[in-house]
Amino acid sequence: MKLGVFTVLYQNLPFEEMLDKLCEMGVEAVELGTGNYPGNSHCDPDELLNNPEKIKSFLHAIESRGLTISGLSCHGNPLHPNKKVAKEAHEVWRKTVLLAERLEVPVINGFAGCPGDHENAKFPNWVTCSWPPEYLEILDWQWNQVVIPYWKEESKFAESHGIKKIAFEMHPGFVVYNPETLLKLREHVGPAIGANFDPSHLVWQGIHPVEAIKKLGKENAIFHFHAKDIYLDEANIRVNGVLDTKHYSDILNRSWTFRSVGYGMDEKAWKDMLSALSAVGYDYVVSIEHEDMLASIDEGLGKAISLLKGALFKEPVEEMWWA
Repeated sequence: MKLGVFTVLYQNLPFEEMLDKLCEMGVEAVELGTGNYPGNSHCDPDELLNNPEKIKSFLHAIESRGLTISGLSCHGNPLHPNKKVAKEAHEVWRKTVLLAERLEVPVINGFAGCPGDHENAKFPNWVTCSWPPEYLEILDWQWNQVVIPYWKEESKFAESHGIKKIAFEMHPGFVVYNPETLLKLREHVGPAIGANFDPSHLVWQGIHPVEAIKKLGKENAIFHFHAKDIYLDEANIRVNGVLDTKHYSDILNRSWTFRSVGYGMDEKAWKDMLSALSAVGYDYVVSIEHEDMLASIDEGLGKAISLLKGALFKEPVEEMWWA
């Protein structure tokens, strides 16, 4: 496996300065935002598409430093009931597909999206319980009238441009938020649907990341991996549970908080996840996503790199000599 970074944390740095910085820190791959929530400061499809010279110099800047692109990320909500929001997210998604084809990047990361509760809704409606019964009616409408038809069409579009890996981050607030919902969409749409596996969004839901890796790995449904940690405040959870709408900055009162790798789960937990990834045949990039309110970008990322570099096995596995 290679160690990578989701470069949005350095979005204020010029592209090549960002690449130099990450090289100095020992990174081997970059995950680049192309718009929507991650922004496109380092990889703007409108600047690169249909400009062969810019594509060439863009790739040279990456490859000459010994780096690869692990994925293009366009996390947004193309299913948003606000037609303007949905259209903008959809257009970024399609441009990202076209750019991935030109750059020969095999994976596109994003969200599956979340519709409203009917055709004329104004806001997304994330259904989290099965009673009263109208919630199940909403869920049925969302999946069968919006989610499945949209991604069936878009997976065909992606495949027509050589993209066979659409990696959804299982993120609460969207229709795909755990292994079950990811595999449900994969069952209806096809094997192009897989996971950008981010344990931080699963752990606070009570999901064991190793078991989730094993479950999805058996289906060959892990396409990309985000290394982002999370701290569970057990005292707050015992009072209020894990559903928490307080701002991320309200650390002392929240039930959970995103942390740099090693500051939420311990090193053993990360080694267990990396071992599980190896066991299911994942041999791609571990991409660090830094979102820690208690650490500077440089220091938080540096500590994450240090822990993961010590935990990753780099040499090929030799033949089993003891059995």
